[in-house]
Amino acid sequence: MNALVLTEYNHLEIQDRPAPVPGPKDALIRVAACGICGSDIHGMDGSTGRRKPPIVMGHEASGVIAEIGPEVDGWSIGDRVTFDSTLYCGECFYCRRGQIDLCDNRQVLGVSCDDYRRDGAFAEYVAVPAHILYALPNGLSFEHAAMAEALSIAFHAARRTPVTLNDTAVVVGAGMIGLLVVQALRLSGCGRILAVDLDPAKLALACRLGADAGLLAGSEDPAARVADHTHGRGADLVVECVGLSPSLRTALSCVRKGGHVTLVGNLAPNTEFPLQSVVTRELTLAGSCASAGEYPACLEMMASGRVNVDALISACAPMEEGPSWFHRLASGEPGLMKVILTPDRA
Repeated sequence: MNALVLTEYNHLEIQDRPAPVPGPKDALIRVAACGICGSDIHGMDGSTGRRKPPIVMGHEASGVIAEIGPEVDGWSIGDRVTFDSTLYCGECFYCRRGQIDLCDNRQVLGVSCDDYRRDGAFAEYVAVPAHILYALPNGLSFEHAAMAEALSIAFHAARRTPVTLNDTAVVVGAGMIGLLVVQALRLSGCGRILAVDLDPAKLALACRLGADAGLLAGSEDPAARVADHTHGRGADLVVECVGLSPSLRTALSCVRKGGHVTLVGNLAPNTEFPLQSVVTRELTLAGSCASAGEYPACLEMMASGRVNVDALISACAPMEEGPSWFHRLASGEPGLMKVILTPDRA
């Protein structure tokens, strides 16, 4: 099979590799679509340390079951599916509590690190445990289904955020996840949503997708603008979708006393933290990692049109063009959002 392989940092090439052999509890998926995630971009240059070459990356995917292991029930060859990016054991303390994103034996497709190596879905075939599969609703395209992983992260963050009807929320960072969080918070019942970013085009898109206003960080004070919208109090809720010291400062400055901040972005392993401000203002902070069971709802919401992912897809391209698209995304090409590669040549 053809696979897009990170052979060394900043170098991707198409290679002919043996198709994976599914285990007794696995399904072999013929991949139809696989999105390029921001974590893949940072993995390509080695900055995360979690994509050690050689590795087939890719974890935002959909396709068709081509083969099933002898111990797999409930699935058939030809079923249209997507799958969780997280491989969880289903047996540990956290899995038994439904917190599959915290699984003690958690692995992620397309990741190679000190603890494990798991080839991903930038290939014609990928083998995954059958218990992480989800059936696609009728009419949902493979390209849209490949967005389920990103959307599930956004809705998991919304579930980690205690929304009360008509709350004012601020979303810091209008990248892919931030734009999906805007939509998730709107569906969760927020009355007013304000988006903060450095890019006017992203803010315009955020407003198109449900934000009430876009606040341009760098040329105005987001906290002051939020105060203008909230009778001087600040937002009830903030979701931080970047993960750098400046964006964290912005998030904490925008929330009211007694408010809640959900942290989704994690670009930097460590950030500056204004401890006294958090303590004296009695802020509640919550981390949000991956997803934990949100896939079925996300698939149905995309199929029904309640969530707009089409506006976020910049291009669908054959896998052979993958190296070029990776480098265009890494360069920060203006206006470029989600790129989806199509390995299936049949």
